[in-house]
Amino acid sequence: MTSELVDDRPLSVPRHPAPVAPRRTRAAALPEVRWAALSALAFLLALPLDLAGAPAWTWGPLYALAYAAGGWEPGWAGLCALRDKTLDVDLLMVVAALGAAAIGQFLDGGLLIVIFAVSGALEALATERTADSVRGLLDLAPARAVRLSAPDGEEEVDVAALRVGDTVLVRPGERLPADGTVVGGASEVDQATITGEPLPVAKSAGDEVFAGTLNGTGALRVRVDRDASGSVLARIVAMVEEAAGTKARTQLFIEKVEQRYSVGVVAATLALFAVPLAFGADFTPTLLRAMTFMIVASPCAVVLATMPPLLSAIANAGRHGVLVKSAVVMERLGAVDHVALDKTGTLTEGAPVVVRVQVLSGSASDGDRALGESSARDEGSVVDEGSVVDEKALLDEDGVLALAAAAEHGSEHPLARAVVAAARDRGLPLERARDFSSVPGRSVRARVARVTVEVGRPDALLSDGTGTDRVRLTRARRAVAEAEEAGRTAVVVLADGVPVAVLAFADRPRPGAAEAVAALGRLTGTTPALLTGDNERAAARLAAETGITDVRAGLLPEDKVAAVRSWADAGRRVLVVGDGVNDAPALAAAHSGIAMGRAGSDLALETADAVVVRDELATVPAVVALSRRARRLVVQNLVIASVCIGALVVWDLAGHLPLPLGVAGHEGSTVLVGLNGLRLLRESAWRRASEPAAGEG
Repeated sequence: MTSELVDDRPLSVPRHPAPVAPRRTRAAALPEVRWAALSALAFLLALPLDLAGAPAWTWGPLYALAYAAGGWEPGWAGLCALRDKTLDVDLLMVVAALGAAAIGQFLDGGLLIVIFAVSGALEALATERTADSVRGLLDLAPARAVRLSAPDGEEEVDVAALRVGDTVLVRPGERLPADGTVVGGASEVDQATITGEPLPVAKSAGDEVFAGTLNGTGALRVRVDRDASGSVLARIVAMVEEAAGTKARTQLFIEKVEQRYSVGVVAATLALFAVPLAFGADFTPTLLRAMTFMIVASPCAVVLATMPPLLSAIANAGRHGVLVKSAVVMERLGAVDHVALDKTGTLTEGAPVVVRVQVLSGSASDGDRALGESSARDEGSVVDEGSVVDEKALLDEDGVLALAAAAEHGSEHPLARAVVAAARDRGLPLERARDFSSVPGRSVRARVARVTVEVGRPDALLSDGTGTDRVRLTRARRAVAEAEEAGRTAVVVLADGVPVAVLAFADRPRPGAAEAVAALGRLTGTTPALLTGDNERAAARLAAETGITDVRAGLLPEDKVAAVRSWADAGRRVLVVGDGVNDAPALAAAHSGIAMGRAGSDLALETADAVVVRDELATVPAVVALSRRARRLVVQNLVIASVCIGALVVWDLAGHLPLPLGVAGHEGSTVLVGLNGLRLLRESAWRRASEPAAGEG
């Protein structure tokens, strides 16, 4: 007799304890942010006064403050670059802004200064936050450890002082200080930070454990196998830093373009000024013509050609629960052509739920008689008033679930919470349990009314010595095998030593997971891959439910990075979607990374390029589609800006371009590309990106 629990309401069963929060640098502590804020404030105060025709003394000092606050740092950096015989676009922007001011176009120059000041501040903040997150990861491992010495001595030492071969004591609820092997004790260890497994793993003598993982209710004695610098956790930090450094090298091409553009504009401006003077031209009109050239050739329209579509897409995505960290990220998301998804907490909800109750229905067996004899023996015992336990209900699924939930009510294990939640979802009243006891990694035991109930691992409870008949024992083992073959976790329920049911648990796919996978496949032209630290059967079951064919299970963080790099070496631009510390290296190594925000670790949130705040998988293909549309608008704007700038420059060089007309043409093209980019702010832009057809283009 079986029952499928189909209630899709999420349960408040935590996947794993929240990781240690990293140290975070306050934005206001960065000088770049303070100067950019001052520049923007001064500009915003001056702008309405200027446009309203107020006297120059009211807005002039404000513009001067905006120029000074936002321009001194890039200007100084540009002068330092000149000392090294290089010319960057930041210095050119400052010169263009000053040139605009010199001919009375204070608003144009101020806007240019503010744009570059804010951009520099955001870059500085992102860099510092990334460093914070990497430092915070190291806080996952404890700073102190209890080292055991012969014969029974204990001493507390710094983790850095541990050496290979030392034995450490890890008490319940503590994080493991080093990678090693269990040499004594039994417990369950939450390894989600390293492997991504959704459930704590039973550990006993001979099992491997990792630094930074969380011990459960038992005490462990662990032999240190690696020093602190060689631990899995330390290797994760190194991989994140290495991948971040690799990404930075992709900016070399952009820097070369900036250098050539800057040199070209400066050389052309100087030539346009010096050559006519050498042939006897008047100084004032020659200077005015050169400054007009500087204005019309300045890249304001080019900057706005790129930024409004991307920033509008960022704002629109933010309204729908996707935080994209920069315009560069938004542009990169549209270039991905392969997607790799984490399992636990990404494709799934990250919390176990009871999905099947398989009652071991009665036969004319000694097991059934044993239940009756147990009840008769206890007939004179004290029973709680209002007891819901009825011997006739013991072979009924609701009765079994109520018994198991009553016994598990005192446990903090995620599976125990799932059992209690399933019973409450069915509206089953829970009996008060007595004599509760727990054996870590094995089972819980409690007295529920007149019945002794045990709930635990099949290999611990289904032994030949249970006292029940072979038929019932065989049925229980068959039910366990069926559950595990389906990729589910199985536990056995015993009543007075008799197996009465097998409960199957699974980590449910998120709502819309299959649809999101299909949409990503249409967008990229290839079916997404599944990268997980969980076992192969659980991964295969989820893949079958969501339509994924490329499944890679049992992976450590370095294995996920290797998979991402293999795709990259094959010419793929890979998008990785994950949520855990163990996903952070892959997120950093990928072309783009998206983290699930609600249950995501701090490192994953900081390492990823974008964060899905509400954990809605459907927003992942939507933001990729939105990015692709933004990229198309960027191309449109660059064409518009290039044509306008080119026409104005040719006019100025080949004829006589009046300064007012040059400014009007330059600013007109700037406004045009800006308005074109702002189209992505509309709600209809997100709806179009979210449509199934969006995956086709």
